[in-house]
Amino acid sequence: MRSGTFVEIGKIVCLDQPVQAPQDGELLVRTELASICGSDLHIVMDGVGGMSPDQAHPGYPGHEGVGEVIESRHPDFAVGDRVLTAPDMGVAQCFSEMQIIPGQFCVKLPECEASAGELLMAQQLGTVIFALRQFPTDVTGKNVVILGSGSAGQFHTFMMKRRGAAKVITVDPVATRLEVAKAMGADVIVDPTVQDVRAVVKEETGGAGADYLIEAVGRRDSLLQSSELAGMGASMLWFGLPDSNEPVPIDFNLFFRKKLSAASTYGAQTEDGLVSFRSALDLIANGEIDVSQVVSHTLPVERIEEAMVLAHERTDGALKISVSFE
Repeated sequence: MRSGTFVEIGKIVCLDQPVQAPQDGELLVRTELASICGSDLHIVMDGVGGMSPDQAHPGYPGHEGVGEVIESRHPDFAVGDRVLTAPDMGVAQCFSEMQIIPGQFCVKLPECEASAGELLMAQQLGTVIFALRQFPTDVTGKNVVILGSGSAGQFHTFMMKRRGAAKVITVDPVATRLEVAKAMGADVIVDPTVQDVRAVVKEETGGAGADYLIEAVGRRDSLLQSSELAGMGASMLWFGLPDSNEPVPIDFNLFFRKKLSAASTYGAQTEDGLVSFRSALDLIANGEIDVSQVVSHTLPVERIEEAMVLAHERTDGALKISVSFE
């Protein structure tokens, strides 16, 4: 089988790998599409978190996929079922043409007009829904700042407007991403390369700062900046995975004096019944969210190294990059 294989820090290539047989409780899934997540970039390009190349199995760290069940050793799935594959990172192999995956990490795809590429976005959207379920915050009539407008930031923008935020201010240095954020519901878009983010947030919030802030980048500088942009007594969701193994700085004096609170979570794949992923699939299948603009590029798995670099460098309007096994 063709498999994206993590061979060294900064390099993942397509190699021929043997196909394994599923064990009890597992499925053999022929992958149609897989997407590159920000955590994949940290692992492959930066060597941050996850397994090292000498530990990694074929297809790792891909954990966002859709495909067809070829063999089932799980009672809830049959040959021919099309599924969303959302494995825990320890068994993730969505960058392989044939992936072995425990059935507990799969959800059957609904019958609908949405394409496979659009339904694949339910994995990232599901993680956003999961985080908001873990730490529910009433944003009705509130001002929300979202740092970062990758796929996670886009879906946070959508969810904040859907939940009644008065004003969503989305920050990102990539113009094409900001345009998509507007379509997702952002009221104000801010390019930090040409605008003073602090000044814009202050003006747009009447000097109060954000009532709720989401860091969806995972950068040391934006995590530090989050406390500066939050208003007195604000809540923050630190959603992005840090881009370094080093401790992330925080101005604790500012955090303390502003009476801020912050939360972070991961592990949507371990949620009972994969409820958040199912909710995401429903939103896409019912046409309640248009995810088509989020998928900017689809490359064949033979070009996975190029796809990873494109996602990492964010050139050519790159937003969400998928790899195809057709």
